[in-house]
Amino acid sequence: VQLQASGGGLVQAGGSLRLACAASGRTVGTYVVGWFRQAPGNEREFVAGIPWSGIRLEYADSVNGRFTISRDNAKNTVYLQMNSLKPEDTAVYYCAADFSRNTVVTRRPRAYEYWGQGTLVTVSS
Repeated sequence: VQLQASGGGLVQAGGSLRLACAASGRTVGTYVVGWFRQAPGNEREFVAGIPWSGIRLEYADSVNGRFTISRDNAKNTVYLQMNSLKPEDTAVYYCAADFSRNTVVTRRPRAYEYWGQGTLVTVSS
C-alpha cells in the first residue's frame, strides 16, 4: 500500500488549506486513516482520524472546530480541510493507514502500518 499526501504550502494565519491522502496498491479491505503532524524538535502528534464508515471522527483538541477530516472511499482518498490556521499549525503533515481496524480510530502512531511521505504546511503570522 502506498500513501501520497499532497496539498501543503505556505499560508497566512487565518487562511485555509486542504490536504489530500491518496492510497494505492493493495487497498482491498477497510481501514482507518489518520493524519499526524510533526514540527521541528517535536514528537509526531495525532491530528485527526476517520474510520472506514466516515463516522465517529476523532480530532486533537488543538484542531477541533478548525479542521475537518473526510474520505471518499471510491477514490481511496482522505481529506483534511484546515481552516483558521495558526502559526503553531506549522509542521510536516503525514497520513497513515491502519488496516487492523475499520471502526475505531487510535491516536497511537505505532498502530498505523502504512505512512505517506508527508507534506509541509507553513503558516506565517
